[in-house]
Amino acid sequence: MTAKLDAAIEDVGARDHSRCLDEWIAMTGTASGSRLSLRFLRKALIFELQCKELGGHSSAIRRQFRVRAASAAVPAQALSPGTQLVREWNGRVYRVKVAVDGFEMDGQSYSSLSAVAKRITGAEWSGPRFFGLKKSKP
Repeated sequence: MTAKLDAAIEDVGARDHSRCLDEWIAMTGTASGSRLSLRFLRKALIFELQCKELGGHSSAIRRQFRVRAASAAVPAQALSPGTQLVREWNGRVYRVKVAVDGFEMDGQSYSSLSAVAKRITGAEWSGPRFFGLKKSKP
């Protein structure tokens, strides 16, 4: 890397969220980054700097990215470990904690939200839908 690029990367690392967001908007033309973390914004800006200085992906790779992005399923909402989901069902309130490797409820571990929903209801449910993380299709 060049000294110029090193200095630019260091500069990005010192920027606050507001300044990074302004640059995100200038880079993408959209304010959709307002909910992105400072860490992510900095990484995205640094990536763009590196592409400009060192060259980006080939057109064939960019085309593959576009095709895959268009067909990829995007999760309704990402859940961070420690997040607590609350759902009332048949008069009882259930609290589910998001763990690093799954979910916890009433001292038991579950590998998926759907397994938790089945434990609560006794029926097959989409866990994200049961907990209101994903809307049903019209």
